[in-house]
Amino acid sequence: MNVFNKTVISLAISTVLLTACSTEEQKVTDKIVDLLITKGSVYTGENEQAQQLDVAICQQVICGLYVTGEHHLKAKRTIDATGKIVSPGFIDPHTHSLAELLSKDKNHNLNYLTQGVTTVVNGNDGGGPVDIKATAEKLTQNGIGTNTALLVGHGSLREQVMGRAERFATSEELSEMSALLTTAMEAGGIGLSTGLYYVPGSYANTDEVITLAKIASHYGGIYDTHLRDESTFTIGFTAALDEAINIADKADIHLHLAHIKALGVDVWGQSKQAIETITQAQQKGTSISADQYPWLASGTKLRSAVMPKWVMADSTEAFHLRLNKAEFTEQLAAEITENIRRRGGPDSLYITEFSDKSLVSLNLLQVSELKNLSVVDTAIWMVQQGDVRVASFNMSPEDVERFMVQPWVVTSSDGTNGHPRKYASFPQKYQTYVVDKKLLTIAEFINRSSSQTAKLLGLDERGLLKVGYQADVIVFDQQGFAPKANFSQWNNYSVGVEQVIVNGTLVIENEKFGGTLAGKFIQ
Repeated sequence: MNVFNKTVISLAISTVLLTACSTEEQKVTDKIVDLLITKGSVYTGENEQAQQLDVAICQQVICGLYVTGEHHLKAKRTIDATGKIVSPGFIDPHTHSLAELLSKDKNHNLNYLTQGVTTVVNGNDGGGPVDIKATAEKLTQNGIGTNTALLVGHGSLREQVMGRAERFATSEELSEMSALLTTAMEAGGIGLSTGLYYVPGSYANTDEVITLAKIASHYGGIYDTHLRDESTFTIGFTAALDEAINIADKADIHLHLAHIKALGVDVWGQSKQAIETITQAQQKGTSISADQYPWLASGTKLRSAVMPKWVMADSTEAFHLRLNKAEFTEQLAAEITENIRRRGGPDSLYITEFSDKSLVSLNLLQVSELKNLSVVDTAIWMVQQGDVRVASFNMSPEDVERFMVQPWVVTSSDGTNGHPRKYASFPQKYQTYVVDKKLLTIAEFINRSSSQTAKLLGLDERGLLKVGYQADVIVFDQQGFAPKANFSQWNNYSVGVEQVIVNGTLVIENEKFGGTLAGKFIQ
């Protein structure tokens, strides 16, 4: 089973240093390495302070770490990192980049590479592919800019077997889902993801998830979950957290909480209780981690944000039919109004993606005034036009910061169109919480963006600058590493990551992408 420190993450400070006087180095220095990064301030992913080391890369792996100035190694190519930080490439455990990686024009994943991210995870929130083998083959055939690991989506399993039916699975249906999950895990899935807040995952009971999580556990996978409730939509934030811990305990699996947050004014301050609950569970032996994006606004589809779950059951046609039935008008108005309130009101729901581009960047209240409709009728009209994405400012700074300093919380983006988190989460966290607020040290930021993430995901030989590990390495400017995306210009590339090496290949040099796709499907 994938074991992630059950109480407090405490990575041992250990760096491989091969000195010029050692017999081992004398053997190595007789050879010519492919790439040498020299004179940088190196954070290995474990150490708490920068070290003056030179990093040697042979083909796809790190083949030496040397004290700067104490070796005579020869290299085919040398990068002078004087005054720069050298670290492991960052690992994002929660992205929605699979469609782009499978495309012909955006498979470079440049919005992540420019953040220093060399490995991404896809299949989160229960939406991961069921056919892992076929997906991996497509990724490999097309070429990808970042390494990619895949979670198997519970919602996708459910939809393939029983559609979007609003009921519990029968024993036969659960057996079919189990068989599909078994095949997917054997093909390289790193775990099971659920989106118990979303349709159709929201229709499943806890026992269904436990059964499937046991299969993922058998194959050494993790249980990654978007909680059933991060607010007061259904069972409440704290009860949803209890459910997730119960699933992990019953399935004997590592629990990873996706984009941990207290969403909406109803649950502001409940980060304290959540942290206490998680800490107590860890002390009792439950293996738990979480990821977090450094923004006060969440992002999702409008229908998921404000529509009742019962109205979205079955087909799209059935969903739209219910929206327009007179017998449901009063109930819909009451429930949609309440869901909008939970998210901060109609003026805090900003349209980030919609077929009518003239409405993008307006909030729901502004759209309703423009259309001369009630807020509820506006929402009902919009969701029938196709996918509508919104960003809603619904988190308190105190909760965000309280979660961020927990040693079991790592960095993620949950990147989606229309939200700057897709292009800027890692530099945003660095600038806001390392440089400005000083809540985290540089070492803590790097470790929680690389080695700790690799460990919780079970990604062997990644996330560390260590001899024998895959050469995913970045060089960035400590002063210049910064986000350029914001809510008005959400898709600007970040700056300050000067060199990016993926599997030993230099893909970004002097902040310029050379077009090489060096990523791999990893498991």
